[in-house]
Amino acid sequence: MAPINADVVNGSKASSLPKTTLPEVETESNGNKRYSYEMLVETAHFLLSRTPVRPMIGVICGSGMGSYWNEGSLAENIVDAHCIPYEEIPNFPISTVEGHHGKLVFGHLNDVPVVAMQGRFHYYEGYPLWKCCLPIRVMKLLGVKTLIATNAAGGLNPNYKIGDLMIVKDHINMMGFAGNNPLHGPNDERFGPRFPPMNKAYNYEYRKIAKEVAKELNIQDIVREGVYTCLGGPNFETVAEINMLKLVGVDAVGMSTVHEVITARHCDMNVFGLSLITNECVTSYEHEGEANHEEVLDVGRMRQDILRNYLSKLVVRFAQILKRDNP
Repeated sequence: MAPINADVVNGSKASSLPKTTLPEVETESNGNKRYSYEMLVETAHFLLSRTPVRPMIGVICGSGMGSYWNEGSLAENIVDAHCIPYEEIPNFPISTVEGHHGKLVFGHLNDVPVVAMQGRFHYYEGYPLWKCCLPIRVMKLLGVKTLIATNAAGGLNPNYKIGDLMIVKDHINMMGFAGNNPLHGPNDERFGPRFPPMNKAYNYEYRKIAKEVAKELNIQDIVREGVYTCLGGPNFETVAEINMLKLVGVDAVGMSTVHEVITARHCDMNVFGLSLITNECVTSYEHEGEANHEEVLDVGRMRQDILRNYLSKLVVRFAQILKRDNP
């Protein structure tokens, strides 16, 4: 899918687009309404009219990775930044999580054109999964070819320590087991096939490069590779739930990412996932500690310099691969 022409889409000029939310279509049985392909084109067209940047890589800044602050975050490294608040974007959801910036940041990281989400949308906020993933499809229409999805996660693997980084090699779609999937409902072939494969959800070459860059930065001792899962939230998990997840091979658990990755792969985007381990999951009833959101932010600030440098270098390396594969 080629990026959208910034001047003319569906026969209309960018300057003529309304900034109000457009009507929704495809009403579901529960009353939720989906946006049509044409409406997402209108959203992408609006964004292209607001910035000269034509991003090739999209980044989701997860909790603890700059979604709550600017200073020291990856988004702060973006040069010639064009910031567009979510509430100004036609059809976009609005983050309800207190403290979230809620904006798209267009610009360049080491001369690579990027767009970064400062603040994502979660199922626990009341949004259906397809709406949580709406920005991914908009990114695709903007011309983005690679998605970097970051998140804060609890560590189940006993070898993981707070502050470790986990390269996501695979996921278990627990919410999908219950029939909750961002691709549920009518399929639009203009985005992707009805039955997309997921056995290569996380790009192997990207994962290999991420390990190489970790060695170059001398942070290989804190960089792991494992399996992630997403639960609906907003509550943290019970001891029994954590022990069940360990049994099925989960190394880290959070409340995002999986459905975003499914949507990205559906529309043929390359994906790299990275989790910041912000807490050790409680696996014993005798343990006195409790998970809380404040420690997520504290660990994020502790690791923000490493994360910023690591991701900035990964963006450059991934861009080189994109240029090689798309001469």
